[in-house]
Amino acid sequence: MNVSIIGKTFDSPYLPLFCPLNVLQEEGFSPALFFAGTSNVPEDPLQGDFPEVIEEYLQHGSMKCIAFNRRGTLLAAGCADGSCVIWDFGTRGIARELRDEDCVAPITSVCWSKLGQYLLAAATDKSLTLWHVRTGEKTARITLQQTTMHARLHPGASRPSICLACPLSSAPILVNLDTGSSTVLPVESAAGPPAARNRFADGSPPFTPTAATFNKQGDLVYVGNSKGEILVVDSETARVRAAVPVAGGSVIKNIVFSRDGRHLLTNSNDRVIRVYENLLPAEGAAGGLAELGGRCLRLCREFSDAVTRVSWKATCFSGDGEWVVGASGNKGEHKIYIWDRAGRLVKILEGPKEALTDLCWHPVRPLVASASISGLVYIWAKDYTENWSAFAPDFKELEENEEYVEREDEFDLIPDLDKKKEVGVDEDAEVDIMGTEKDSAFSDSDESQELCFLPAEPAPDAEEEDREDKYAPGSPKVGESAQSVSPETAQNGNLAASSPAEAAGNNSSAENGGGTGSSKRKRKPSAKGLELQAEKGRKPSAKSSSKAKNKPPECHGALLEDAPADDGL
Repeated sequence: MNVSIIGKTFDSPYLPLFCPLNVLQEEGFSPALFFAGTSNVPEDPLQGDFPEVIEEYLQHGSMKCIAFNRRGTLLAAGCADGSCVIWDFGTRGIARELRDEDCVAPITSVCWSKLGQYLLAAATDKSLTLWHVRTGEKTARITLQQTTMHARLHPGASRPSICLACPLSSAPILVNLDTGSSTVLPVESAAGPPAARNRFADGSPPFTPTAATFNKQGDLVYVGNSKGEILVVDSETARVRAAVPVAGGSVIKNIVFSRDGRHLLTNSNDRVIRVYENLLPAEGAAGGLAELGGRCLRLCREFSDAVTRVSWKATCFSGDGEWVVGASGNKGEHKIYIWDRAGRLVKILEGPKEALTDLCWHPVRPLVASASISGLVYIWAKDYTENWSAFAPDFKELEENEEYVEREDEFDLIPDLDKKKEVGVDEDAEVDIMGTEKDSAFSDSDESQELCFLPAEPAPDAEEEDREDKYAPGSPKVGESAQSVSPETAQNGNLAASSPAEAAGNNSSAENGGGTGSSKRKRKPSAKGLELQAEKGRKPSAKSSSKAKNKPPECHGALLEDAPADDGL
C-alpha cells in the first residue's frame, strides 16, 4: 500500500513513524495530520476465521488418530485397542463403534472414502481393514509385510478397492483390497544413476520412511522420498512421470494436498514446511504432465520457527486452503501454529502439557481437532463475542448512554399507511421448496449416495438402570436384607460418594482405569446442577434412616421355630 504525504510517497503507512521528525517537518508534514488520516489503514490481518480456544474434549478409550468425513458431520478416531469410533460431530456423541475381534493392535491411520460409506483403518499388526460405516460390517482385511503408518483410499471411486499404504520402512504400495495384490511404487527418479551411498552393498535401495498421497482425481500419486524429491507417479502404470527437487534435500516425512487440489504441502526433516502450487489442470492431470514435466509444482512459501527450530509432528491445510497448520512434535508440548498463505504467523494455540499425536481441520468450519498422547481429542474453536444484533436486524448496540427521542407516531394505535414501506416481492413468482442449492465445496459429489449422518442410540441414564433392576422379576425387595447394596455401588465396588465432586472423580477414575466407562464429552457442571445432585444424594439417606428407625427388631430363625403356635391367629 503506497501512501502519499505532502508530495512524498511511502511504501507503507507506518514508514513515517521511523523517519526523523526534522525531515518530516522540512517537507511540511505534520504528525497530527498523519495520525488523523490513519483510518484508511487496512484492518488487522491477524483477525481471521481460525480457532482460538479449546471448546471441549472427547473421551472414549485411548484415541490415537482422527479424520473428518467429507462433510465434517462425522469424526472417525482409531483407538489403542484396535477399535474405531465414529463420533457424530453435531451432537458430539458416539454414533458407531467398529470393533474387529482379529485386531487388538493400536490403529495408526484412518481414512474416509469420498462418499463416506467406507472407512479404512491401518493397525500396528500390519493389517488393513475396510469397514462399511452404515452397517458396521468388515468388508475386507489385508495383511502386509510391514506396519503401515499412513493409508489413503482412492478418491475417485464410490466403492474403493484401491488404497495407498505407506509402510514404516519401505516404499509406498498400491494395494487392491478385493484381490489382495500389491504394487510397489518407485522411490527414485529414473533420470540418472543413483549415488552409491543411497544403496546397500547388494545394490538394493535403502529402507527409509516415505510419504505419499493421491491427487484430487486419483490418477497420480505424489511420493516424497529420502533424497528430498517429489516424484509424480502414474497410479495405473506405476511409472515416474516427473521429479521435483525440494530445497535442502532432506527426507520428506509428510505430503498433503489441499481440499481443492491446487496446493501441495510437504513436511521435511529440516523442520521446514513448504507449500507448492499445483500447475496441472484439475481434469486430466496425467495428460498435462507431457507439457510441464518437472515444472508441474511451483514453490510458494516456506514456514518454520527460526527461533526454537520446532520439528513438526503433523501438518495440514484449512478447509478452504487459506491457512497452513503445523503441530509441534516436542514431547510434553501441545502447540498448534497457524499461518496464512502469505507467510505470516497469525496464531499459536497452546494446549495441555501432553504431546500431540494427530491433527485435522474441519472441512467447512473454523474448527481443529487434535489427538493427544493421553487418548483425548480436543476441539479447538473460535472465541466468538456476543452480538445481540443477530437476534433482531434493527437492534443497535450502544457503546455509551445516548438520549433517545421518540418519533411522533411511534406509539400510535393506528399506523400511518402512507409511511409504510413497500416490499419489492413478486407474489406471483413460483417458489421452489423441493430443490436445494448445491454447495460449491461439494459440487463434484453425488449427495444422494453420500453418508452424512448415522442413527445414534442414546445410552440409558443410571437412574433408569437402577429402577429397572429394582423392579425386575426375581430381584430382592426393599428392606428384605439389611446388607443389600445398590447396583451402582456393587458395580463400582465402593460406597456412594458423599459429594457430587467426589462422585465425578469416582466416575472419571473408573473410566480412565477400567477403560469400559461411558463415552461422553466433558463439560463443567453448573452450580445449580451440583446443588440438585447434592440434594438428590441426601434424600435416600434420610429415607433409609427413617425406615431403620421404624423397623421392628429382627428375630432369629431358631427362636421362631421353638415358639408355640397360636391357634387363634
